[in-house]
Amino acid sequence: MVEIMKILVVGCGSIGERHIRNLKMLSVDKIIACDTNPDRLALIKDKYNIQETYMELQKAMDQRVDAVLVCTPPSTHIPIALEAIDYKAHVFIEKPMSNSLDGVDELIKRASKNELIICVGYNFRFHQGLKLVKEIVDRGEIGKILFARAELGQYLPDWRPWQDYKQSYTAKKDLGGGIILDSSHEIDYMRWLLGDIEQIFCFAKKISTLEVETEDVAEILLKFKSSAIGEIHLDFVRHDYSRTCEIIGEKGTIKWSYQDRFVKVYSRDAKRWKRFNIKAEPNDMYMQEMQHFLRCIDGLSAPLIDAIQGKRILEIALAAKESSEKGTAVNLPAASSGILG
Repeated sequence: MVEIMKILVVGCGSIGERHIRNLKMLSVDKIIACDTNPDRLALIKDKYNIQETYMELQKAMDQRVDAVLVCTPPSTHIPIALEAIDYKAHVFIEKPMSNSLDGVDELIKRASKNELIICVGYNFRFHQGLKLVKEIVDRGEIGKILFARAELGQYLPDWRPWQDYKQSYTAKKDLGGGIILDSSHEIDYMRWLLGDIEQIFCFAKKISTLEVETEDVAEILLKFKSSAIGEIHLDFVRHDYSRTCEIIGEKGTIKWSYQDRFVKVYSRDAKRWKRFNIKAEPNDMYMQEMQHFLRCIDGLSAPLIDAIQGKRILEIALAAKESSEKGTAVNLPAASSGILG
């Protein structure tokens, strides 16, 4: 890392706090915190000994920071990121990149012009289990991929225990909430594992009695360019946490379970399962993600999930929402070159 790095964290909710804690563990001492909630800001200042805190974004940006972490509701991501780029700061944007495509191309253009890094926070790319799944797929161990299914289910009131779930951005449509955008990790890692997507069909709606303005359950069908078929189930109504992925190929099957910490591979030829226990702790992938961002700033690595890829994931998520609203399949535009990373 550079000898002296000053990083601004905008938004001090659960993910902003996690990044502050991890930055401190990575010996980044010059951290500035910005949040519109004075109580949350005071808590962060006291808990992590943050010397500089601001409620106004411009005052925080005026401190000549090297990088900005955007950890606010999705609807505010692009305006904050654009301001950071104008201040000549590198940017880390939490997922999803936004709740619309407005301003995304302009952000990409300005960052490129100023030779600034943008990373998007799809931290499951750094999870030990999914990295192993990627290695197994890439070396052709289960042959041509035919079908894959990813699942996430977790009860929304359990996500951020310190906050009334009804006040969270996930519950609010205008802030970019809803299970599809907030859980777009599954969209990201499915296309990372299977390649780009050309068509999508989705059923999504509010089904539960939770007091939210957004869809709480979604079933998404994907047609990959490879000819593989995919399915993603997302919900924030399930009381027992479940995050899994299953990939079926011509020569075998891969199963990954986040909560049970394993990857299993079935061989058609050997007719048996091989199990790999995953010992990673939940915070490990966030630490690796932040280490990666710092390395990108130093020019030691290229972003694993850059703004172009972040845009593609957003396009797919918005196409799922459009499909659900119209009741028809949606064809996706061609991806930009280098989109898969």
